[in-house]
Amino acid sequence: MSRRFVLLLLLAAGAAAHEHHGENIPEGAVVSPDPLDSILWWHICTMIVAFGILFPIGMVLGIVRSKWHVPLQVVATVLALMGWFLGHAHKGRQFAPNIHSAFASSLMSMLFTQVGLGIYLKLHIERGVHGRMRPFMVTLHGILGKAMPLVSWVQMLFGGITALGFCHADHLGQCLAHFVMGSSFIAYGIIMTILLLVGQAWLRRTGRSQEFWDSLVIAVWGCVNTFTEHRWGENWNHGDIQHTSMGVVWWCAGLLGLWLSRGKDGEPKRNVVPALVIFLTGWAMSGHAQHLPLSTMVHAVFGYTLMTAGIARIVEICFLLKDKPAQSEPSSFQHLTPFLLFASGFIFMSATEEQLALIASVGIDHVSYILVLYSLAFLLYLFVQILLYLFVSHEKPKSPQDAQLENGRPRGDAAERQVRDADEFELQGLITDEEGSDVEERKP
Repeated sequence: MSRRFVLLLLLAAGAAAHEHHGENIPEGAVVSPDPLDSILWWHICTMIVAFGILFPIGMVLGIVRSKWHVPLQVVATVLALMGWFLGHAHKGRQFAPNIHSAFASSLMSMLFTQVGLGIYLKLHIERGVHGRMRPFMVTLHGILGKAMPLVSWVQMLFGGITALGFCHADHLGQCLAHFVMGSSFIAYGIIMTILLLVGQAWLRRTGRSQEFWDSLVIAVWGCVNTFTEHRWGENWNHGDIQHTSMGVVWWCAGLLGLWLSRGKDGEPKRNVVPALVIFLTGWAMSGHAQHLPLSTMVHAVFGYTLMTAGIARIVEICFLLKDKPAQSEPSSFQHLTPFLLFASGFIFMSATEEQLALIASVGIDHVSYILVLYSLAFLLYLFVQILLYLFVSHEKPKSPQDAQLENGRPRGDAAERQVRDADEFELQGLITDEEGSDVEERKP
């Protein structure tokens, strides 16, 4: 098995060394005018299935120690290798040296390391230095597995940017702002969903309310924006002033949110400051002047979506939960804020000047464009819900003492036990019977 793995690595290295010719790329351009051929489309679809769907599912199955973890990871790895070879065998459109191809080496190296660690752990070599190294290898394997969805998301964004030849020269700064902020809104929505469905035990252990952590991130991000949205030494323009002032609002509001997140006796307390920041950000972006009418309308819808998310969060905290933490099965209304954050992220990532100029050139109006972006938000939110469902529902209670569930979700000690189990991320079957018995003895 190890010889086959080495052979695959050598073949992959040979594919990586293949260089695409760029004789059809016009001077001053970064892509040729040729269309994307079928091989490149197969590369795109294969990589999306492997890195965007199968590896995240495999990550969750590994956390809950499912027997399906290893088979699914094997299938995903095979698809990833196929997609990588296809990416170096396509014809049609040619590309200048780009971030997608450069980052691919890091991503695939990370994948090979993950697979190699899995094989090493599966061999159960535990004598001598291997026994001392094994805990470190298990931890590293878990870290790489959990980081894979995030790194894959970045690489998929790089792929879309490269395929269209966007984000070069003067457009680089705007692309960074839109893709980083858009991804941040989606990440915020994912974290909010995790805390809503499975994170209440963790919040109780920290002794902090969710708004404490929200306010901390807002304050730090506001400080970063305050000093990075303007190129110091150059003249100020309208966009610099607006973005910098938004950063100032964030860190000022974040400091207030941190203060209000603690009650007079030190107990965690809910507050609406992060929700107000979301609302104010949406209001500011809804009136952000743009060069194209289509861009103005798309930014307005983005602002309205973000404002609605802020209002929904305020209603949830003040009237639905009445300043109490979420304890039971979330109501349908509580899904509104994280979903709208997903939608806001997709809209903002898709609102760069180059993207909207392309959309306008083919005659697509802002209504159709926004509906497509909302559709993507629905699909991603569904996928996140499926992953969390796999995490929560995998283990069945074996005794009445283990059935400490509240509306299908773990609570109290059962939730804390599930979190501890999740921290022991490892491939199914990688630990020996002796190691497994030691783990069971440590559990309460």
